[in-house]
Amino acid sequence: MRISAAALWLRVGAVVPGLATGAAAAQEAVPCTPDEADALVASPDLYCMTLLPTARVPGATGSVELRRPAGPFSMAVTPDGRLLYDAVISTDLPPPSTLGPYDRYVAWASTQVLWPIEPLGEVPASGRVAVGQVGFNKFIILITAEAAVGDEPAGPYVLRAQSPSSRMQPADFLEFALGASRIDPDVPLPGDPAAAGHAGHAMSPDDPWADVPMPEGVMMLPSLMQLRPDVEAWLPGDGWEGEIVDAQPRELIELRDGDSLELDAVYVRRRVGNRELLGYGFNGQIPGPLLWVPEDATVTIDFTNRIDWPTAIHWHGLRLDNASDGVPGVTQDPIEPGETFRYTVHFPDPGLYWYHPHHREEVQQDLGLAGNLMVRSGDPDYYGPAHLEEIVMLDDLLLGEHGLVPFGLERATHALMGRFGNTMLVNGEPDYELSVPRGTVVRFFFTNASNTRTFNLSFDGAPMKLVGADIGNFEREAWVESVVIAPAERYIVHVAFPESGEYRLLNGVQGIDHVGGSFFPEEDVLGVVRVGSEAAAPDLTAAFGALREDARVREEIAPYRPLFDGPIEKTLELDMTVRGLPLVVERLMQVDSAYFHPIEWSGTMPMMNLMATPENVSWTLREPATGRENEAIEWTFRVGDVVKLRIRSRRETLHQMQHPIHIHGQRFLVLATNGVASENLAWKDTAVVPVGGALDILLELSNPGRWMLHCHIAEHLEAGMKMVFTVEP
Repeated sequence: MRISAAALWLRVGAVVPGLATGAAAAQEAVPCTPDEADALVASPDLYCMTLLPTARVPGATGSVELRRPAGPFSMAVTPDGRLLYDAVISTDLPPPSTLGPYDRYVAWASTQVLWPIEPLGEVPASGRVAVGQVGFNKFIILITAEAAVGDEPAGPYVLRAQSPSSRMQPADFLEFALGASRIDPDVPLPGDPAAAGHAGHAMSPDDPWADVPMPEGVMMLPSLMQLRPDVEAWLPGDGWEGEIVDAQPRELIELRDGDSLELDAVYVRRRVGNRELLGYGFNGQIPGPLLWVPEDATVTIDFTNRIDWPTAIHWHGLRLDNASDGVPGVTQDPIEPGETFRYTVHFPDPGLYWYHPHHREEVQQDLGLAGNLMVRSGDPDYYGPAHLEEIVMLDDLLLGEHGLVPFGLERATHALMGRFGNTMLVNGEPDYELSVPRGTVVRFFFTNASNTRTFNLSFDGAPMKLVGADIGNFEREAWVESVVIAPAERYIVHVAFPESGEYRLLNGVQGIDHVGGSFFPEEDVLGVVRVGSEAAAPDLTAAFGALREDARVREEIAPYRPLFDGPIEKTLELDMTVRGLPLVVERLMQVDSAYFHPIEWSGTMPMMNLMATPENVSWTLREPATGRENEAIEWTFRVGDVVKLRIRSRRETLHQMQHPIHIHGQRFLVLATNGVASENLAWKDTAVVPVGGALDILLELSNPGRWMLHCHIAEHLEAGMKMVFTVEP
């Protein structure tokens, strides 16, 4: 490969001159032109690149817009978790013939070490064009003058740009200035023999937080590893003198219209691998009982709280009567230990739903209180043909050497990024197994019940067809390479297993070493599907290969299509503020805020995250039109209203994450993400706003009452990211 001397620009840096960190970065670095930035509806600092000229064309200019590829998820990613961008390039260059025997300009994408290098396509001397797709973590865009398009550049370089992610750099000066030595040498670091806890409580009596696991191979500052939250540590069983039962696998309970059910939250003893842990379970089951009900049924559920926290059950995604929504302080009082509450639950829409606590759910849900609701359509062919159905609840647990890492008693810990676990669970177990004949088509119903983690699911390359989402089917089925599923989301996927052998259920992501300024691959094996040699019957090859359209969904959506291009009627901004954080945390966050990745896949700053509580971190929903925040926002609608809502993630903050936003009691359509229109719609109740991006939704107000809108990262909810709106009859 021939690389001209102009490529040496990498050695001296291609960051926009004058770039600052944090809030200042977003205000000063605006790589796209104003028209392009407005069209993007997202932070140009994160989704645009300024093309800088080489000495051959000193007056040339250009930019690269990094657009989200159209697709069913808020972010387009590869099966191993690398984000994909459609590159839209604008240029203002002299005719290529003025540079020599050249008749075109060609755009290229490469890594920072210039290998591999991939052609993106031809670009005009002056104008704007969509070229190819970029799938590197850190990358550069190069424009060369060429006589032909080959596999690698042959002509001179004229423009070049470095990806926003390239601003992540090793924080060497922090290592020396703030982290080279401990704050207090008498405080043991996690992993030190002095920090080992006793087996009964899984923590040291002097330092209950010393058992926090460290990510392997990720740089840690000693001063960060000594941070501790300002709350009392709590573990299940502390002070408990009541009954504890052995956890059982979930039971399938079929209910008909008018039926009733008794549901209890109880203490359970469970095994996760070779560990015995205490937790909670509905009716002693993890996950809770699978409730199987027909569309349009109504059932009565008498719930009794037999654990040591006040609680309530939220029936997630259902357009049910407001009085049974299960939100303490909004629709009911908390259910105290020993008390019973009656829920009347209506199931108007077919689809996959779930139920979980809505009071300190970062503790109760994480410890096992979650179960699925399957609402069956009256159409027996609603999802299309499959040999087998698997209802899969995804979760994770944070375990140290001796057991569960404690929770905060007075308030939540992990308020910055949420409580990422390090032990992956499928239906409550760490090793999911399924055996099927060759050629089997499995219908997987996926629910993400984790506090924080977004999964990126695939099956070792087995073909996958996306069928449905939270509240029913997509307009048409679609092929996907992986399924990106955030907390509280659900997806229905058909997977074919054409050959004998083993197919692993994988979570493939890209972790971020925030101190080292680098990405690294992470692959979690969640389970395995073993495919035998005998052929499945009947043969569903032809049916699986067809992408069906759903006439019912299209008919339901049709009346709303004239509103898609209407004006934005309501806007929410997603923000965060901090107060009283240790100096080492603020300094690291300032450096880290030079770039925010659109999605944080895993928890690679465990102690900094652990010490953050709602006392020093607040997550905010803000209405720009009034300046009101969180529960001070006052929205009132009437049944029958349809509102176009934009939810935007503010770049100008010290830290930002993706936010899965859940709206209670209603349903909505995701019209666009980062300005890119959705081409295939499904009714949703939870959708992800990427970091620095924006989500445009069409919210149907069909259900009267007072309803919540909040982030479904449990710790962000505990740190304030919630509001209540009213729908009048």
